[in-house]
Amino acid sequence: MKSPNSSPQATPQTSRDRKFLEIEQIVKSYPRKDGSELVILDRIDLTIGAAEFISVIGHSGCGKSTLLKIVAGLEKPTSGIAKLEGKEIRKPGADRMMVFQHYSLLPWLTVEENIQLAVDEVMKKASTVEKKQIVSEHLTMVNLTESAHKYPDEISGGMKQRVGIARALATRPKMLLMDEPFGALDALTRRKLQKQVLDIWESHRQAVMMITHDVDEAIYMSDRIVMMTNGPKAKIGEILEVPFPHPRDRKQLRELKEYYELRNHALNFLDRYFTPDD
Repeated sequence: MKSPNSSPQATPQTSRDRKFLEIEQIVKSYPRKDGSELVILDRIDLTIGAAEFISVIGHSGCGKSTLLKIVAGLEKPTSGIAKLEGKEIRKPGADRMMVFQHYSLLPWLTVEENIQLAVDEVMKKASTVEKKQIVSEHLTMVNLTESAHKYPDEISGGMKQRVGIARALATRPKMLLMDEPFGALDALTRRKLQKQVLDIWESHRQAVMMITHDVDEAIYMSDRIVMMTNGPKAKIGEILEVPFPHPRDRKQLRELKEYYELRNHALNFLDRYFTPDD
């Protein structure tokens, strides 16, 4: 963990290549009726490695989801630049796939068909047999083979989210973007799905950027935790290195003194920026 008194810029570099995603001086603002500008994000600098799991945490209104949408190509920055492998991000692309909190499944398609649709759209040159194999592999990966022919209203919330994750991973993106992916789930389902996603990531490493409000979730899953100050004019207040090696065991983590030091440091940061309206 970084020293509490050190600045975000002092975060130590590790052996991970952090030039995969580069966010440089990103500002996002919206015009007000009076002609002034409402600044949501104020000069954000961040780099992420090609196999690094990053969580972004902060109170509501701090611009977390806006930052994720800029990386996804769904929003354009007012100024600054976001680059993936040296190329400016100008629009959505199959190299970055989103997993949303509320599943975004098509209700008239089965579990299998929801995944198949994404594969067909992205992998146009693959044969029908190859596409079917990819869909099958990812259904197995998230333990949904037996539910392949069910419709979204026939499965639980946790299963729906696993479909969304399988759909995103099946297109083989270079980066997975997750906007509070477990936020709509009950506590037990949430814990199970956190472990499943982490197991998948540990066996198929790729860049992940996840938005969360949950400090324990961020520590359990991430390599680094990016902590945002409150908006408007939100900045990166601090970046915490999570020193625990993968694979991780939740029970073993919670027996470590370092876990509680990191957790308390993150919670103290959030408490400093707490307002009754959050």
